[in-house]
Amino acid sequence: METKDAITSLTALGHATRLAAFRLLVEAGPAGRMAGDIGEALGVPGATLSFHLKELVHAGLVESESQGRYVCYRANFQAIHGLIEYLTHNCCAGSTSAECAPTTDPACGC
Repeated sequence: METKDAITSLTALGHATRLAAFRLLVEAGPAGRMAGDIGEALGVPGATLSFHLKELVHAGLVESESQGRYVCYRANFQAIHGLIEYLTHNCCAGSTSAECAPTTDPACGC
């Protein structure tokens, strides 16, 4: 991941509504959630939610798929893992201690 991409991702996550939406999508896993469901869960009007989801899509953290008149959004797990890897590159100067071990859970498939 390039520094500019990391900045774009972190900027997108730096807003409470976008962070909450992203966390809902991470929780939903590969199935994702429909835009209306996200808005309902967050109590955010459709136009406002659309703006925030567009920012997450632009940052590459979220993918969207049209399903007829509706749009399903999914977290881009590859992108978030890339961001985590970027942020933790050379963690503990390459030490293999437990504190520097990867934090992803292979059991979740994300």
